[in-house]
Amino acid sequence: MTMTEHPLSGVQPPVAGSIATPEDHGPPESPRDRVNRRWHEILQETRVAQTGVQILLGFLLSLAFTPAFKDLGPGDRALYVLTTALGASSTAALIAPVSIHRFLSGLRLKSEVVEAAGRLMVCGMVMLVLTIGCTLLLVLHVVLRGPIAEIVVGVVMLWFGACWLALPLRLRRKARRRSLP
Repeated sequence: MTMTEHPLSGVQPPVAGSIATPEDHGPPESPRDRVNRRWHEILQETRVAQTGVQILLGFLLSLAFTPAFKDLGPGDRALYVLTTALGASSTAALIAPVSIHRFLSGLRLKSEVVEAAGRLMVCGMVMLVLTIGCTLLLVLHVVLRGPIAEIVVGVVMLWFGACWLALPLRLRRKARRRSLP
């Protein structure tokens, strides 16, 4: 055994700053291990997303009870309704995997639960980014006048697109190219 091998596995540990995946080291995962790992990953991702969307929804729900809300024009009131509905829908999609798991626990449907949870997470994240964009637009309509609010929101939404969509797709393509023979 060399100094770089892990004493229990005989496999070299991952380099600092790299992300080790089950495909990188050790024997292949069994289908059961894979679905369990994917479920635990979804739970971790859900915890992060749920916290953000719940705080945002709480903020949105409280806005209607502020004195400044009465000063909103019809367009901004419609934007508020759309934003709040998106926030509530995002919350539902991001919490749904927990409910699905609870209802189906013990029925040996974990693979189906993981598949449905993954789709709900994507749906919830899309609604979350729309909620964030609409919330930002609503707030900036109060703070700024003219088209500046829309420009700022457009730039922020492009940044979200780069971080949440373009980068993961780029990394996925890179990984697929690396795995080709």
